Amino acid sequence: MSEREDETVSLRTWIAVLGSVVGCFMAGMNVHVTNASLPDVRGSLGATFEEGSWITTAYLVAEIIIIPMTGWLVSVFTMRRVLMVGTAGFVLFSIACSLAPNIQTMILARALQGAFGGVLIPLSFQLIVAELPSAKHPLGMALFAVANNVAQAAGPSLGGWLTDVYSWRWIFYLQIPPGLLLLAAIGWSVRPQPAQTHRLRQGDWGGIAAIAVGLSALQIMLEEGGREDWFASSFIVCCAAVAAMGLVAFVVVELRRKEPLLDLRLLASYNFGIASFMQFTFGAVVFGVVFLVPNYFAEVHGYNARQIGALMIPYGLVQFVMSFATPRLMRLTSPRTVIVAGFALTAVGCLMNMHLNPDASANVIVPSLIVRGVGQALIVVALGVLAIQGLRKEQLGSASGLFSMVRNVGGAIGIAISSQIVVERTRFHAQRIGESVNPFEPATRERIDALVHTLAHAGGEGLASLHQRALWILDRVVQRNATLLAYSDTFFLAGLLMLACVGGGFMLRRR
Repeated sequence: MSEREDETVSLRTWIAVLGSVVGCFMAGMNVHVTNASLPDVRGSLGATFEEGSWITTAYLVAEIIIIPMTGWLVSVFTMRRVLMVGTAGFVLFSIACSLAPNIQTMILARALQGAFGGVLIPLSFQLIVAELPSAKHPLGMALFAVANNVAQAAGPSLGGWLTDVYSWRWIFYLQIPPGLLLLAAIGWSVRPQPAQTHRLRQGDWGGIAAIAVGLSALQIMLEEGGREDWFASSFIVCCAAVAAMGLVAFVVVELRRKEPLLDLRLLASYNFGIASFMQFTFGAVVFGVVFLVPNYFAEVHGYNARQIGALMIPYGLVQFVMSFATPRLMRLTSPRTVIVAGFALTAVGCLMNMHLNPDASANVIVPSLIVRGVGQALIVVALGVLAIQGLRKEQLGSASGLFSMVRNVGGAIGIAISSQIVVERTRFHAQRIGESVNPFEPATRERIDALVHTLAHAGGEGLASLHQRALWILDRVVQRNATLLAYSDTFFLAGLLMLACVGGGFMLRRR
């Protein structure tokens, strides 16, 4: 296969691109597929809450390490081998996850699943930009957007449904058919080439070690920080120090090497540099929001996994439709206009949730999800197209790894920060509300008396017990309102970040 500037694309090329998109979808969905099912998995394997959290953490740590290494692996072992081995390993360790007899085996299998699946996301991006002519890049990015965005909605939906109807083990059995299909597609469409194993001796092993240590320490710090009370924990302080030293060492090593693992000098390219910063911010907001919404429904409104999954379906459908509509919008206007519109719509979708109240359930969240879904589809397609304009073909391996990495790192940071904001702002608002809701205030005494009177009609309890129940109910009301205000604050901050990216969109060059 070779890059051509005409619009004729061979069947083999399309099969390779479509196959890689399936792989990207599988890898992306697996980040979120266990979120709704973790209580069932923990219960089945006899794991604690902390142990269960590592089911997701192990996958993310392994994936985030392998993504920046993908371009170099392709240069050594060829695209076909890396895709085939990555897919085969992903399927094999999906089966291992489904058969795991205990939590230790599950965590190990999830880490290896993430390591093999991590190559599928950047290679999908690389195949699209390297093997399709530039005229087909918008359509290719539309397919990439579908794989990334719909996977975020499909993960919790499919995971919750399969767990309720069958068992959590079917979440991992689900990966087998598309994995086998991808193996067949790659085996037929991507032509074999000789490996360049001599490059192993010239490999950027210092850079590989530095980024592996730095990113894994960063991911563990972000995942465990909230549970360990952040920098009050010596473990988190140690992780932060290791992450900082590893990432600084990586930057130094990469800038000094002629053939680095990742060409960080690409960030000096005007469009790619700005687009990468916007991609980082976009990843932080999108991953954070996808994390917040299911938690909001479960914590505030008591929805179960299946109900939450059903509410996420419109979010996935609108992104599916808009991803294929975006290339036409780009032809009618320009990629930069579409990017600006996408960030503006995503900002509006976030700001629609800045005044949540006890009645704000599906009637408020789902419309905002749909607005955000439209904006996200526009961004993923158009930002990828504009970011790579002007890059040489030999730079695309580094570019795809770097562009995917900044999104995932941004997403990990976004999830950690958004969850911490909710915790801290809930505590803040509960304290502020509690200042006015106290037994010495006449309005509070009236509310307690009314609750006691209402509860007394149920009978069977003494006055002291009724009074205690009334105080408990009042405390729950205060906590619920504090939580609503905390989620509102977090969505407001997400909206402001997306508005800042609107300004970044205007800075991008059209060509």
